Amino acid sequence: MAENASAPRSLMLVLHDIAPETWPDYQPFVQAIDEMGGVPMTWLVVPDFHHRNPLHRSPTFCRLLERRLALGDELALHGFYHADDGTPPRSPGAFFMRRIYTHEGEFYGLDQQQALQRLEQGLAVFDRQGWPVAGFVAPAWLMSEGTRQALRQLPLRYTSTPQHLYRLPDFTAIEAPGLVWSARSAWRRGLSKMLCDWQCRRWREAGTVRLGLHPVDMRHKASREYWLRTLRALLAQGRVPLTKSAWLDGQASA
Repeated sequence: MAENASAPRSLMLVLHDIAPETWPDYQPFVQAIDEMGGVPMTWLVVPDFHHRNPLHRSPTFCRLLERRLALGDELALHGFYHADDGTPPRSPGAFFMRRIYTHEGEFYGLDQQQALQRLEQGLAVFDRQGWPVAGFVAPAWLMSEGTRQALRQLPLRYTSTPQHLYRLPDFTAIEAPGLVWSARSAWRRGLSKMLCDWQCRRWREAGTVRLGLHPVDMRHKASREYWLRTLRALLAQGRVPLTKSAWLDGQASA
């Protein structure tokens, strides 16, 4: 599905892995964004990050997220634990995806029933807080077929992968290319910068560009400053910053 040609060029600033323990990483960056003014963000919230950050035990952090909603930001569901603690992988491909590529692909190995239960638990957390929720993003963007089937049963509007947003429940694909870093080591940060610089040139005329940030990006000067510099450059091009939901609202229907 193509983007709405009449919509202005845009960008989406997306903060992954939002939890009480990751907020100290993000706080200086968010303050810098707020000082720019007029840049809404989509916060991907994990209800119980790595089994040690249940939101109900952090009322101060929950009030912070409520203030972000009041400022025009969006909260989306980002897994439940953001940790792959399911049954061990049974094939070489699954072993690679779940133990080498990432240990956080929570929804990669779930069947439909398991995924539905986990998703409903997450939505219940949002409901108890009184937070509106339109989107779900799987940790590491990894979704089993069972997860896809479970999403078709829920009142969510979208999910996403690195290059697309998908309108639910029919999984209509809409191009929304994304930049992302792997910042865990110096060589990864160097490679990420080269790749993202190339992608920025390639997508200069794209209708939208997503910036997918992670807590580890905030711990290194090179990656943190890259995101601030890139955001300023995209804004200077005249791109309009939008949340994911606001961007989806502007797209033509299938």
